[in-house]
Amino acid sequence: MELQQVQDDHGWAPRACTLPTAERPLREAEFDALFAEGVTAVHTEGGRVRLALRPDPRVAGRAAELAVRETGCCSFFTFTLTATGGALTLEVGVDERHTDVLDALATRATRLSERGGRS
Repeated sequence: MELQQVQDDHGWAPRACTLPTAERPLREAEFDALFAEGVTAVHTEGGRVRLALRPDPRVAGRAAELAVRETGCCSFFTFTLTATGGALTLEVGVDERHTDVLDALATRATRLSERGGRS
């Protein structure tokens, strides 16, 4: 897995994040890699974002690991990882105060999944 920053919208991590500032670019790059390599579609519905993921155990593991670590520093996120019928999805939600963060995440996931990780 190669981690790379996308220069056009760096810094989508919210100010409410308690992750040390120096560690944020690496976490963003980890999400970028998941978006570019694992996301096949992005759906926004009812204040939540549903990411269709490649149904691969490594993608599921990466998504689960990132979700657990992210809720440790940004407790306003909720993540639901579902594997059923050969499909894998990661649903992401936030509280009302952080909908702009969810919108930025959806935009970034869409852009990177369409590019396949090219910046």
